[in-house]
Amino acid sequence: MAPKPTAPSTTAPASGDVARVVALVNNERGKAGCSPVTLNAKLSKAAQAHSEDMAAHRNMSHTGSDGSDPGARITRAGYTWSTYGENVAYGYATPESVMAAWMASPGHKRNILDCGFKEIGVGLAQPDNYWTQDFGTAS
Repeated sequence: MAPKPTAPSTTAPASGDVARVVALVNNERGKAGCSPVTLNAKLSKAAQAHSEDMAAHRNMSHTGSDGSDPGARITRAGYTWSTYGENVAYGYATPESVMAAWMASPGHKRNILDCGFKEIGVGLAQPDNYWTQDFGTAS
């Protein structure tokens, strides 16, 4: 019997550091009683592009070098959102260290533990480990 065809997925493949960050996020969410977030290709595109932009300009900020805010970047990546959140960081060499820093920061922790978020994108760019987490719920 042939397997049933599946609908195209917006779930991005996860590997290495990205997969580890998602696992760590979902571990924290589980402890707080939230559902896990799933990796989304469009949010990942937005997060990766922002990490690369920050690394290229050696500037950690929620504002892109073109003046964009997270909502504009997420929209530009093709994600139609009803709500979003963004965490950024730099200088942390491992998923564990950047997650520890985010969890120690009330605003970043609030995004990670926001049970309303359903999907995530993660970006990492060099030099100096510029990280972005883009959280969203599609509209």
